[in-house]
Amino acid sequence: MKLKPLSDNVLLKRVEESAVTAGGIVLPDSAKEKSSRGEVISTGPGKLNDDGTTSEMKVKKGDVVIFESYAPREVKLDGEEYLIVDQSSIIAVIED
Repeated sequence: MKLKPLSDNVLLKRVEESAVTAGGIVLPDSAKEKSSRGEVISTGPGKLNDDGTTSEMKVKKGDVVIFESYAPREVKLDGEEYLIVDQSSIIAVIED
């Protein structure tokens, strides 16, 4: 089954943070917060403007992004967990 976002929605797969701190301390699962990083799986075509044009999407498949922590809607599909966020909820793209 395939999931295709509509409008300016973005489908993300959460990228988990390291379980080891910079000081070498291993964090148990109960102490970890959910990551606010995700990899873009797919995007919608863009938001429909009042004049009938479609806004260009600023992110693309494969981008790793930081999103607002309250923004994602969680979705399960074929046993996998995904997140759907509005493009406006994406704060930054992480570049190497």
